[in-house]
Amino acid sequence: MENTIYSLICANFSSVPLNQSQKSMAKNLVIVESPAKAKTIEKYLGKDYVVKSSVGHIRDLVKKGLGVNTSTFEPEYAVSEDKKTVVKELTSLAKKAEIVWLATDEDREGEAISWHLLEALGLKEEKTKRIVYNEITKEAIVKAIENPRTINRNLVDAQQARRVLDRLVGFELSPILWKKVKPSLSAGRVQSVTVKMIVEREREIQDFQSESSFKVVAHFDINGTTILKAELAKNIVDEEEAEAFLKGCADAEFKIAKLEKKPAKRSPAAPFTTSTLQQEAGRKFGYAVGQTMSIAQRLYEEGLITYMRTDSVNLSDFAVSSISAQVKSAFGAEYSKVRSFKSKSKGAQEAHEAIRPTDIANMGEEVNPQYRKLYELIWKRTIASQMADAEFERTTIKIEVSNSEKELVAKGEVVKFDGFLRVYVESSDDESVDDGNALLPELSVGEKLILTNMDARERFTQHPPRFTEASLVKGLEEKGIGRPSTYAPTISTVLKRNYVVKEDRDGEERKFRSMTLENGIFNSFSGSEITGAERNKLFPTDIGILVNDFLQTYISSIVDYDFTAKLEDQLDDITSG
Repeated sequence: MENTIYSLICANFSSVPLNQSQKSMAKNLVIVESPAKAKTIEKYLGKDYVVKSSVGHIRDLVKKGLGVNTSTFEPEYAVSEDKKTVVKELTSLAKKAEIVWLATDEDREGEAISWHLLEALGLKEEKTKRIVYNEITKEAIVKAIENPRTINRNLVDAQQARRVLDRLVGFELSPILWKKVKPSLSAGRVQSVTVKMIVEREREIQDFQSESSFKVVAHFDINGTTILKAELAKNIVDEEEAEAFLKGCADAEFKIAKLEKKPAKRSPAAPFTTSTLQQEAGRKFGYAVGQTMSIAQRLYEEGLITYMRTDSVNLSDFAVSSISAQVKSAFGAEYSKVRSFKSKSKGAQEAHEAIRPTDIANMGEEVNPQYRKLYELIWKRTIASQMADAEFERTTIKIEVSNSEKELVAKGEVVKFDGFLRVYVESSDDESVDDGNALLPELSVGEKLILTNMDARERFTQHPPRFTEASLVKGLEEKGIGRPSTYAPTISTVLKRNYVVKEDRDGEERKFRSMTLENGIFNSFSGSEITGAERNKLFPTDIGILVNDFLQTYISSIVDYDFTAKLEDQLDDITSG
């Protein structure tokens, strides 16, 4: 039977889209979640297949009451009001089909949708096949049809357990908030913990006491052609001490006390997971988490990238060999290095793949301009993951000050071989990172230096940064809270509920002291700067803080990080049987 199906598919790959009469005669009904995915898959299947979409979940817990029998914890489901027409059409088509292929996503949600279709459409198991694929390509769809399986009840049970837990927490806690705090509020198993993280960070910021010190920077003239920049290794805390040091340097001699050159390497980051893609798209393009996932969904449905909800950094053997060939062709064999990566996430499903282009030869020129930036980011990260290390020569110069025990230090690095940096440089959440790529002149130990100028400017310690959407995802992942499919909807929920706002805020004016030494002449002055401006940061609202404090005081176990993380581990245990 399966060989016959395979032959039918191969014979009809170039067939035109099905017309209505062909569809009514189709022997095979393929059900996917989204119309866009249905359209793409239908291109690969012939006249014996009709591909239809369930448009996501067709059933949910009943809205009246808890929707859960609290004696047996059996969920009570009903077809969603807006899906009754869809279910009616699918039921009719299923009765006419010889085989129904449930082709929803391979994660828990996708497996649950297939199970709900089986139940709601009244499908017979002997004429129903479950197929999964990590990418929407001709080869992947054919392979899936060749290798059908039954519905994985472990995945379904894990999804049901999550749904029941979330309903119990939400429906039991929310009415308490209505009575004790304010009507129309809601609590949730993951959303409340997310708000807690943001509230705790805000309080850290409010309690933070900034301390000042003076950063000393010197510039030396090298042979009248080059400027060497050096700094004191440690800031001077006391203003009077900083002033005395600068004044003393007017008569000091400077010479190189130590010069160290060391080779260094930098390795590429792993291919993208859901979390790292959301973080990097936020840092590089300012995309909200939901925006990133929406674009990634379209790229997946159009067959351009692999499945975009994953916590695995694995690449298939086929993908690795394709990437390696592409690297060698584009840059040369010396740029290629085959690598495997291990997921940091404890519950990561290693059988899955990281997010990658389905065709590594497609560099994105033909991709819809709306989605091209994200596609090219995925392409670059994937290519870079299988490239050689970048090699540097790092130089540290220590400069002796004749009349002081303090030492000035100059650091720099020279790229000897760019390796993966030729394609991709990862961004950082730390806005204060200095890349340290200063090119240092050739110097020797004992060589005397001529001071051009020196300054000491008052600097202030910075409070912990407020969360962006990207850094919040990173924080949730580090605490083991949520999984790839939950980050975007969780953030969307806390924003929609107005427990958190995302906005820009202006900085405040701050006074600082500064001193300079130039041509032996010392000067000091006061200045002012605008500091603390925030862009696209997450702030808790008053009601968010109030709800968090109430839950923390009276129902602290529900918003406990360990409790929430352990539940995720338990759901993973159910998934693995």
